[in-house]
Amino acid sequence: MANNSKGFTFGIITGAIVGAVTAILLAPDSGSNTRSKVSYRVQSYIDDLKSLIDELSDKKYTVSDARKQGDEVVEDAKQKAEDLLKEAEDLLSNLNQGKN
Repeated sequence: MANNSKGFTFGIITGAIVGAVTAILLAPDSGSNTRSKVSYRVQSYIDDLKSLIDELSDKKYTVSDARKQGDEVVEDAKQKAEDLLKEAEDLLSNLNQGKN
């Protein structure tokens, strides 16, 4: 799933770049206006990319924390189950000794 999201993100970024270059080449505007627009768009894309990276980083930590907590719950449940089994075995052992 991580590869799919990386590929999708790469596709979006590539599409945005190709679209921007095409728009620049076909724009009937002067050089200074075009440079100004390009500068603005590049900065806008950089800001969007930084925002996306921050969002993905936050999600990565959230998934990592959830996985860690899940592992802790499983380990705790295993320990409690082992303790209950030991208590049950001890109880059965005591009952069998009482019958003899």
